[in-house]
Amino acid sequence: MITIKSKSLLNLIKYAVGALLSFIIFLVVIGALVFGFFVLTAPSLSEDKLRAVNSSLVFDSEGNQIADLGAEQRESVTADSIPIDLVNAVTAIEDRRFFEHRGIDIFRILGSAWHNLTSNTTQGGSTLDQQLIKLAYFSTTERDQNLKRKAQEAWLSLQMEKKYTKQEILTFYINKVYMGNGYYGMRTAAKNYYGKDLPELSIAQLALLAGIPQAPSQYDPYTNAETAQARRDTVLSQMLNYGKISKEVYEEALATPVTDGLKPLQKKVSYEKYLDNYLKQVIQEVEEKTGKDIFTSGLKVYTNVNSNLQSYLWDVYNTYDYIAYPDDEMQVASTIMDVNTGQVIAQLGARNQNDDISFGTNQAVLTDRDWASTMKPITDYGPALDSGVYTSTAQSTNDSIYYWPGTYTQVYNWDRQYYGWMTIQTALMQSRNIPAIRALEAAGLETSLKFLNKLGIDYPEMLYSNAISSNTTVNDSKYGASSEKMAAAYAAFANGGTYYKPQYVNKIEFNDGSSQSYKPEGSRAMKETTAYMMTDMLKTVLTYGTGTEAAIGSMPQAGKTGTSNYSDDELDIIAAETGLYTQNVGTIAPDSNFVGYTSQYSMAVWTGYKNRLTPLYGNGLKISAQIYRTVMYYLTGGYSDDWEMPEGLYRSNGMLYLDGYSTNNRDYYSNSRATNNRSNHTTSSTTVTTNEISSSSQNETSSSSKESSSTSSSKASETDTETEDELEAVASTSIASSNATTRENTSSSATETVPFYEEEIEE
Repeated sequence: MITIKSKSLLNLIKYAVGALLSFIIFLVVIGALVFGFFVLTAPSLSEDKLRAVNSSLVFDSEGNQIADLGAEQRESVTADSIPIDLVNAVTAIEDRRFFEHRGIDIFRILGSAWHNLTSNTTQGGSTLDQQLIKLAYFSTTERDQNLKRKAQEAWLSLQMEKKYTKQEILTFYINKVYMGNGYYGMRTAAKNYYGKDLPELSIAQLALLAGIPQAPSQYDPYTNAETAQARRDTVLSQMLNYGKISKEVYEEALATPVTDGLKPLQKKVSYEKYLDNYLKQVIQEVEEKTGKDIFTSGLKVYTNVNSNLQSYLWDVYNTYDYIAYPDDEMQVASTIMDVNTGQVIAQLGARNQNDDISFGTNQAVLTDRDWASTMKPITDYGPALDSGVYTSTAQSTNDSIYYWPGTYTQVYNWDRQYYGWMTIQTALMQSRNIPAIRALEAAGLETSLKFLNKLGIDYPEMLYSNAISSNTTVNDSKYGASSEKMAAAYAAFANGGTYYKPQYVNKIEFNDGSSQSYKPEGSRAMKETTAYMMTDMLKTVLTYGTGTEAAIGSMPQAGKTGTSNYSDDELDIIAAETGLYTQNVGTIAPDSNFVGYTSQYSMAVWTGYKNRLTPLYGNGLKISAQIYRTVMYYLTGGYSDDWEMPEGLYRSNGMLYLDGYSTNNRDYYSNSRATNNRSNHTTSSTTVTTNEISSSSQNETSSSSKESSSTSSSKASETDTETEDELEAVASTSIASSNATTRENTSSSATETVPFYEEEIEE
């Protein structure tokens, strides 16, 4: 056993302490050197930067100036005009020790660090000085909050405290912060929100203004009154806690509605109204690419918008010169892209937009409506072809009685008919649901989701219902489909299989003279053979299928229709409220879409009403295709180059095959709907009649369709001469009565609740 003498132990401790101190000194020296380097590379303090807010110029694809953003939306206040209640409100919520520290607050930093370690929420340690420096010199994005920026913020804050008084610093801040709706500075917000100057506002109103800068969109009292009120109440609570207002004043202010005194927004903008939706996306993309606020950074932003096309699109939406809209309330959202670059050349999110709102909701990029059968090419047939499950456009598929995979729930086609064996080209052309779901099942959910991901579309969970619907299980704009996403996805078919992320900005010039160009960067999304086969099939949709309304003479183009459906319960509500019955008006639907493309451009169009229970019917269901045709003709003049077949394919009897493969196709149903053998088709070894289908639907789907549905379906099989409208009426009365059904997995005892889309309605 070894015994350590006390003297030896003491020496060991001395050495350990010395080594530790040396290491700490080393770290301090290194830290000082790094901090010194950051300080040397920090921008110089300038009153112009602290005071001025530089607007940005925006240009179209031809280099013409189309907007001056930030030019008119600010009015400055002087230090002696700032109400003491606003001073107290700002410091209470942003920096209660503002008048005590010298630019940085060690106590605040330590307190925030402790809070972040011991709480599930995060708390910032920046002083009001540091926030001002960040607004003046740096970006506010999370990725820019690195050690270098933090060190430079602290250094410049210390320098600012030496050069300016507290009153001057607070005045800089109050004049510079963004207050939402394009307004900068609290005086600007006071005049535009309340029609008053700052000294005329109540405690409740001043508290709201003080709370807005942290998250202007989230705390907008016009669009998010509930969250705005919660933020205002937090400011009032802080003022009470720090003794800035009495309990009586606090309770009176707390009882005041957050909307009290707000006046309608009236905007003076420096751009044409038809550019509003597009510019909103430009603002967002500039922030994503640079972390800079376009309203204050003095940028020159060069965009991809075709101003003439954008103006024309506005006219198509907002006049009756081109399209016979059923009323002024019907809405449209569309995106047009260059398929070879991903550049968005035009986009518009609504008809008859409110002139008083700038950069409001842009339906063209939202994913809250259903794109229905336009999903079939990218969810079902594309993945099946690309994975080699299908090897030809003549691949046979069976349009027969079918159940959702792993369930006892029957799937229906839009016309409640079954046509037996057919090619996948015919199935897509006629928008048959069952072959589409079979294609997804054959390819596999995981394969399909990977295919969609490569096209910029994602789902929180891939379901078989997504074979014919873009609806998702999570209400989040990053999931599902929009006109922007669909135009980009179909563009990959048009250009031979390359996906380009939608791009609004191609170049930015910064106020220091530097610039950054943004070149298109595509990624391989599918095989070239897949893109060509899909295009070949989608051409038939416009020539013989459901999309003939979009055809432009003999111009080579391809596309797909998509019409969503109502549940039986929704149909009952609509009938009760509007008097519209499917038996009288035929098909009614909440969404009607068309996505199409040429070899140069793609366009996705959604139509519907803001209130989903206001239905489209009759000619209203054709408008999405008509808008596509009208705009695409304007864009192309009726001429477009055809696609060239790539290597690896050959054509036989009008169908495409991968090299090395031949057809294994059986006899299939031809294009004519008026065939005399409609009610008797061979499916596998069983002959299925429409009467059997009707009986099956009653027995297997329980309450999923009304009794009148099966009756109508049976009647439809009794004659071979029914009209299109009659077929649509049959289809529309056979819609699922619920949006969800619990399905039992036959391979396990587990159950899964999924959105249920019984059928797709196509005109």
